[in-house]
Amino acid sequence: QVQLVESGGGLVQAGGSLRLSCAASGNIFSINTMGWYRQAPGKQRELVAAITSGGGTNYADSVKGRFTISRDNAKNTTYLQMNSLKPEDTAVYYCTVGGTTGSGSLRRGFGSWGQGTQVTVSS
Repeated sequence: QVQLVESGGGLVQAGGSLRLSCAASGNIFSINTMGWYRQAPGKQRELVAAITSGGGTNYADSVKGRFTISRDNAKNTTYLQMNSLKPEDTAVYYCTVGGTTGSGSLRRGFGSWGQGTQVTVSS
């Protein structure tokens, strides 16, 4: 079983910055894609950014040029640097990680979600 622990959310004024972190732990053999989603009140959960094991990235159009996703493979951790925040970025942000656990014949694919961290941007 793989657990994800998120940190870094909070309250910030428009134009400010926050950095979210998500650390994965457990019997991890390898991690493929790591990503961040967000869900605002009354809206569907949407992809914010994702990063592959090779470093390829994908961003929602609404955050391009403002948000940067990165990862530290040695720490099984992904980061989301959020700059020039806007009130419409207010949401609960969820980390998600996919990969493989176990070893030998016990190796299995996994997909895990973090508990979510609140980001609130005031105008």
